[in-house]
Amino acid sequence: MNPVLDVIGIAAVVIATLLIGVYGLRVSRTTSDFFVASRTVRPVWNASAISGEYLSAGTFLGLSGLVLLDGSRGFWFPIGYAAGYLLVLVFAAAPLRRSGAYTIPDFVEARLDSRRARRVTSLAVLIIGWLYIVPQLHGAGITLVVVAGLPQWVGEVSIAVLVAVSVAAGGMRAITYVQAFQYWLKLVALLIPVFVIAFALTGGPHDIDPAMVFPAEAGPAGFDAYETVSLMVALLLGTMGLPHVLVRFYTSPTGVSARHTTVLVIVMVSAFYAVSSAMGLLARIAAPDLALPGIADTAALVLPSRVLPGPVGELLTALIVAGAFAAFLATSAGLVVSLAGVVSQDVFSGSVRSFRLSALLCSAVPLAFALLTIPAGLGSSVGIVFVFAASCLSPVVLLGVWWRRLTARGAVAGMVTGGASCALAFLVHGAVNGVGAAAPLLAQPAAWAVPLATAVTVTVSLLDTRGAPPRADRYLDRLHTPERV
Repeated sequence: MNPVLDVIGIAAVVIATLLIGVYGLRVSRTTSDFFVASRTVRPVWNASAISGEYLSAGTFLGLSGLVLLDGSRGFWFPIGYAAGYLLVLVFAAAPLRRSGAYTIPDFVEARLDSRRARRVTSLAVLIIGWLYIVPQLHGAGITLVVVAGLPQWVGEVSIAVLVAVSVAAGGMRAITYVQAFQYWLKLVALLIPVFVIAFALTGGPHDIDPAMVFPAEAGPAGFDAYETVSLMVALLLGTMGLPHVLVRFYTSPTGVSARHTTVLVIVMVSAFYAVSSAMGLLARIAAPDLALPGIADTAALVLPSRVLPGPVGELLTALIVAGAFAAFLATSAGLVVSLAGVVSQDVFSGSVRSFRLSALLCSAVPLAFALLTIPAGLGSSVGIVFVFAASCLSPVVLLGVWWRRLTARGAVAGMVTGGASCALAFLVHGAVNGVGAAAPLLAQPAAWAVPLATAVTVTVSLLDTRGAPPRADRYLDRLHTPERV
């Protein structure tokens, strides 16, 4: 590796981010610009921005590491990540846009006419967002450790500061331009090295053993049925509970535009997952010694120089490093801008000034947590966030859009049940490292936590003597009536 080239790649991404952010700042003037880009983002731009923020450190580095570690089993993650948008497309994209809300707590309060439900939703959004930002900061720290030998905290602090400044300066409109650019940068940053490395391996001394790339025990017969189903539940429904994903649909001009955006997102993220997974397969061929927990996440960074020693490998590594930093920046920025909108409205006045202050606060909290914790696997860390989002927020979003009889008490009970059961499962599993037959239930709780949260939400709503808000029918009509009508 050449630290100079790697640092130049990082500097280029940072400069490009700042320049695009400055351009976005010039056109960000109103409160609506900062919160939802004045609802004027067209499908191609919005899809690029959503894909840019969705493809996080867990995808850029972590997915290739998962495939390296687990072979074909690792492909369940990209399948679930991409397929989650099918559910968003069918059940949530257009109705959420038609709600007229700025944030998920806005939607919950308007749908249920309850400040209490809004506060619980805001807390859930903040927990999910902060848990998701921490792996991005850890990923930045790992990258600088590997390529430049710098202390891990340097990468974590750098990303947090840059994101805080970018979001505070230009809000949603500026971040949209940044994220759209960063999606295409990330795709190119992995696509070129994958093609070059694959070409080099086909003409080199490496014999490709299919049994090593796809071991029999990692095939369908080797999957644990419960763990696989639970993982897919978490990934499919978790997408619908991610605040930085849902808030972007509020930036679309219409519900139809939101649906078009979602279709494009499915295509874009699927293309990226194919490339990232291919990097993991190449690592299984050329660098199987990296298949160790905590080390596998570095495979994409190490592989180019391993296969192509010399200037070509160093240039490819610098390109991947630039793409990795784009991934950390895009996802962190998307999360911070969605969290800043929530904090600004729920804690402060909801003005542009309070949005900027909220952006700084929402960057500082996960930074402090990242500095105090040791990085785990990036893919597994992001997976925990999906489980929590699927258990805590997804049932309320789905029922809020499609079930008239949902009440505020039911929504609060469901969110508390889903979040608490998920957190308890992970804490117990971490403390005792699994307990016999109960270990899979604790390691992958989505298969029982999501139904439990949904059942509690429905039951409490049906037993609630207050019933649904009087305006529920009128609000649901608004969610499901096309704009042209």
